[in-house]
Amino acid sequence: MCRSIKTLRPPVIPEEATEEEIRAAALQYVRKVSGFRAPAAHNRAVFDQAVEAIAAATAELLDGLEVRGAAAQQT
Repeated sequence: MCRSIKTLRPPVIPEEATEEEIRAAALQYVRKVSGFRAPAAHNRAVFDQAVEAIAAATAELLDGLEVRGAAAQQT
């Protein structure tokens, strides 16, 4: 759906994704879904709330993923 969002899990990124990378991906997603690069003032709060919620869900997802064979690929 949003080709500019990069994969944030190993082996694409060998270390953990940073909070900044997670937030950037969430922002790209919200921009794509809403159709707004920057929302109007009356939509700013809901736009920012969505970015934060998606960033939190993304961090939770990445923390919970088990990438099988990742340890073997890094050695």
